[in-house]
Amino acid sequence: MQASLMEALVERLEQAVIRLEVVSANLQGSSGNMTNGDINGLNGVSQCMEAFDHLLRGPVCEYMKNSRTIGGDVAKHAEMVQNALQVQRTFLKMASAHQEPTELADLLRPISEHIEEIQNFREKNRSSHLFNHLSAVSESIPALGWVAVSQKPGPYVKELNDAAIHTSNVVHSKWVHSYLSIWTELQAFIKQHHTTGLVWSKTGPIAPPSLFTAPSAGPCPPPPPPPVFPDEQTKGDNSVAQRSALFAQLNQGEAVTKGLKHVSDEQKTHKNPALRSQGGVHHTSTSKDKVPGSTPTPVKKHSPILELEGKKWRVEHQEQAHTLLIEETELRQVVYVFSCTNSTLQIKGKVNSIIVDNCKKLGLVFHNVVGILEVINSRDIQLQVLGKVPTISINKTEGCHVYLSKESLDCEIVSAKSSEMNILVPQGDDEYKEFPVPEQFKTVWDGSKLVTEPTEIAG
Repeated sequence: MQASLMEALVERLEQAVIRLEVVSANLQGSSGNMTNGDINGLNGVSQCMEAFDHLLRGPVCEYMKNSRTIGGDVAKHAEMVQNALQVQRTFLKMASAHQEPTELADLLRPISEHIEEIQNFREKNRSSHLFNHLSAVSESIPALGWVAVSQKPGPYVKELNDAAIHTSNVVHSKWVHSYLSIWTELQAFIKQHHTTGLVWSKTGPIAPPSLFTAPSAGPCPPPPPPPVFPDEQTKGDNSVAQRSALFAQLNQGEAVTKGLKHVSDEQKTHKNPALRSQGGVHHTSTSKDKVPGSTPTPVKKHSPILELEGKKWRVEHQEQAHTLLIEETELRQVVYVFSCTNSTLQIKGKVNSIIVDNCKKLGLVFHNVVGILEVINSRDIQLQVLGKVPTISINKTEGCHVYLSKESLDCEIVSAKSSEMNILVPQGDDEYKEFPVPEQFKTVWDGSKLVTEPTEIAG
């Protein structure tokens, strides 16, 4: 009883501190800019920051409360989310007082690092009994990257919110509602204050090179020293010849299923209690990577997974597996493909959504998706649509070829931070015409607004 009372008192104190900090920040902002408030549009800035603080005081506090009630990994994850939102507040405060710089990478780095930390926490705790909670957060937290979306960032947040909805359909309803409300209110915030992209000051000084060299901006504490920027990844061999040889079978259309075999029941964890009781993930230390000048360390080896967990198909850690087949599908199910290498997966029927995460040299053939197909943090991906899919999202991916069907020509394809993307449109029987997705853009001032359009890369 005493411990419960103490937790309640701590929670009330935390909420009171947040409210006091917000009031203090607003008072300082209004008093410190009295001389040129109208010139710099500080009334609008104050309203914008107050709206974001309302998000912190409302949905975020409720989410923190429910996360602490669940405890464990969920509570730890929630603290990371709260820190990330506070860093975003610092960024917004800085942008409201500074003009946009020519280079944003260093300014965005703290937000990017917090996103990476949150996603890595999920990966390090895949055996957690709260893994579905961690997944819902991990798959939607990139929504904080809306500040780098140049045109209408609201739909970008909505897409990632939808990903969280698909993943969270088997977890605690009260917790889910409080978490999803963060992104719902963030969408409303963006629509009201940053409809066509992040609004920077027009008259302030140029933004500093690093976010935390700027003056303190409200209740957000500076983060710890930043680790290596997460976007830097080792480049591999991306030759067209290798990709074509690996995924040539995808061009067979329906004929691709002739070469596929059923995965035996003994290999399916959802039909093999012995595998399921072992948790589906194993670690061995038999293989080691030798790094010059360092002591060899054991490499964790994960057992491959192909199982139906609630409403979620998990296809994970498959290597050199070209006969993967999912055919017992339902409209409400989600397919999550994680860390698969040099493999081919066929999905029959109609599913709610498909997420391809951290995969390399993967071929995916599917029939119908009613929501979204999302590819993130991957390389050398080949997708073939045999039926319909309304939206395909490609994020942080290097090399992605999408073969559309005649029924899916109205598909909307959204891409960010990706390269070597090509859309192949059917021209007849077994014939496709390839169209590259622009990676380079040109922006000009037309006298009243910025106009951005794709531009050809000089050869």
